Amino acid sequence: MNAIDWKNLPFGYFKTDYNVRCYYKDGKWGDLEVTDSEYITMHMAATCLHYGQEAFEGLKAFTGVDGKIRIFRIEENAKRMIRSAQGLLMAEVPESLFTEAVIKAVKLNIKYVPPYGTGASLYIRPLLIGTGPEVGVKPGKEYTFMVFVGPVGPYFKEGFNPVKMQVVRDFDRAAPLGTGHIKVGGNYAASLRAGERAHHDGFASAIFLDAREKKYIDEAGPANFFGIKNNTYITPDSVSILPSITNMSLRELAVEMGMKVERRHVPVEELDEFEEVGACGTAAVISPIKLIHDRETGKEYRYCKDGKAGVVSEKLYNELKGIQEGRIPDRHGWITIVE
Repeated sequence: MNAIDWKNLPFGYFKTDYNVRCYYKDGKWGDLEVTDSEYITMHMAATCLHYGQEAFEGLKAFTGVDGKIRIFRIEENAKRMIRSAQGLLMAEVPESLFTEAVIKAVKLNIKYVPPYGTGASLYIRPLLIGTGPEVGVKPGKEYTFMVFVGPVGPYFKEGFNPVKMQVVRDFDRAAPLGTGHIKVGGNYAASLRAGERAHHDGFASAIFLDAREKKYIDEAGPANFFGIKNNTYITPDSVSILPSITNMSLRELAVEMGMKVERRHVPVEELDEFEEVGACGTAAVISPIKLIHDRETGKEYRYCKDGKAGVVSEKLYNELKGIQEGRIPDRHGWITIVE
């Protein structure tokens, strides 16, 4: 293994030594298996290839200030994958199997967990796919669950420094009664054109509006959106938004900090009223936003006037990172220690 430049890691795929897999056949899950292969062999008529039976999760492991390895809110990821499986009529991965697989994958690749203080983490990707062959539109009878890991840097290259984002109206990420509320590949496929165009235009990501009326903020590309004003943490409430575990955690921390929390429709015009805005998710944690450009109207909303993240965003970020890295006590039971 060559020396890894921990402080300059991109957010991307990184080959590690092992991944773990489990197969669902004849109505039950088998035993966990370990492999060093990066490839999956499947039938050409597998339902994941034809009918989108695919769901995934993303979570992280951190080396704490005390040298112990911590996984953040593993049980919430397990529950969310169950909801995704229910949404696409896939075999549900039991919480116990999910947890066992994640911990095993981390232990097998423990040398790839970045050291404390580098700003990097071990990204964990659980994946559930339909592998049973079907040609008619129907759920498969066989499924594969696997977990692979790799060290990553920040999702947005700016890290915790403020980014620019673009509001788009000519693309939808997900329909109101579709799959936006579960973590499935189709949602991300639908966001690619708008996202790549935003990058080409010089923005970190696209911000999608509600698909029905185009009046309200939905998702900030691959992350949830939040705004701060009048000591209140405000985040969109929508049936087509993925319930971010990071957002859920930030809301709890905001209440502890004496803030009000509101989950509600957020009109585009309210962007003029926020003191701070940001995007949040497992990959990004928090990305403060310094400018939002409305692609259709040309209007711009500016924040971070001194070039730095807002005081509240920074405090929330430091509190969450402190819990993840063991510098702040885990008073919520969010952390799993890898022994």
